[in-house]
Amino acid sequence: MAENKTKPTNVSAEEFLTAVEHPRRRADGLELLDMMRQITGQEAVMWGPTIVGFGTYHYKYESGREGDAAAVGFSPRKANLVLYGLTEGPDADRLLPDLGKHKTSAACLYVNKLDDVDRDVLAELIRAGYRHVTTEIHSP
Repeated sequence: MAENKTKPTNVSAEEFLTAVEHPRRRADGLELLDMMRQITGQEAVMWGPTIVGFGTYHYKYESGREGDAAAVGFSPRKANLVLYGLTEGPDADRLLPDLGKHKTSAACLYVNKLDDVDRDVLAELIRAGYRHVTTEIHSP
């Protein structure tokens, strides 16, 4: 079974974010850092070279593949902000229509910039996603 490539690193999330080239992504990343830190009560950990994560959970698929991942997190990519752990909780379907301009995929939420979304709804998605991932999905 292949080993998970995305693992925690010792790189500082603040250093990573202040080095983001695009000024809007950098500002939004620093805002998300503060928001997720406050909501989760966790310190940021870099997962691989580009994902800022908060908290962890252990997963195990029916296939036997298992590993650890960030409970919630984000990555300030060139095209958009990618947010992780916010779309699978039981409150996501209720909250996403009120979020504002966004796209989703299987497990990711894509936002062009934070000014496109309602920050109160985003905060509730983070809170609900973190709670869901750490209590419902987490398998010891």
